[in-house]
Amino acid sequence: MTAKDDLHRYLQQARDVMLWKLDGLDEYDVRRPLTPTGTNLLGLIKHLASVELGYFGPTFGRPSDEPLPWFDDGAEPEADMWATADETREQIVGFYRRVWVHSDETIASRDLDAVGHVAHWPPERAEVTLHRILIHMIAETHRHAGHADIVRELIDGAVGHRIGVDNMGDLDDDGRAALHARIEQVARDAAT
Repeated sequence: MTAKDDLHRYLQQARDVMLWKLDGLDEYDVRRPLTPTGTNLLGLIKHLASVELGYFGPTFGRPSDEPLPWFDDGAEPEADMWATADETREQIVGFYRRVWVHSDETIASRDLDAVGHVAHWPPERAEVTLHRILIHMIAETHRHAGHADIVRELIDGAVGHRIGVDNMGDLDDDGRAALHARIEQVARDAAT
C-alpha cells in the first residue's frame, strides 16, 4: 500500500462514518439542531461535501458542475451547515457521494507532491500539495465525525464508527449509568 492509498483509506473511513450516523434515523432526527450553534447530522454532511468539493476541485484545476446555491447572495444564513426545507436527505447524501467520485478522481490522477492553489487561504499558505490537502480533509472530516458522534449519541445513544464497533468498553447500561454518575460527582466535587 502506498502512502497515498493509506491517506485515501483514512479519508474514506471518515466519510463512511458520516453516512453511518444517519442510519436508522427519521427526517426530524437527521435535521434537528442539538447544539446552540445548530449542529445537526445532515448539515455536517452537506458542509463536508461542499468543503471537499472545493479542496479537491478548483484547488487542483478541476472545477465541478455541482451547484452550490447555499453560497449565493441571498442564501439562508450558514446554509452549508443545515438542510433547508427544499433539500432532501437523498439529495444531500447523493451530493456527498458525487463529491467523493470527483475527489477520488483528483486523488488518483495526481501525485502527492502535485501543487494546487487554495484561493481563500492567505497568500503565504495558498500554494499546497495534494498531500497537504489530503491531510487537511482527513482532519476536517474526522473533526466533524466527532461532532456527529456526539449528536448521534444525544439522539438515540448510538456511538462508534459503525454498527457493532462502539469503542466503549464492556459496560452494560447500568454500568454506563453508574460511571456517568461517578464522573458527575467528581466534577461537582472539583467545583467546590
